[in-house]
Amino acid sequence: MTAFDVHDQRHRMKLKKDAGHTKLFENRDDVACPACGDAFADLLLTERREYSVDPPGDATVCIVREDDRLLLFTHR
Repeated sequence: MTAFDVHDQRHRMKLKKDAGHTKLFENRDDVACPACGDAFADLLLTERREYSVDPPGDATVCIVREDDRLLLFTHR
């Protein structure tokens, strides 16, 4: 599996929050989710081993685990 390169896609997403170990991005240009291939709404990227989320409303979530981080892609 190829890692999701945030830096390559950064111009297509807006950084909404940055807590150092965790970042939240909004997809502004239909960037494809690496798990399912559909455009995602938001990306939560964290370097923490454990993270608890409460997805909004009826959102579905795709999860990609990499060696040093966890990526959660929400779909509305």
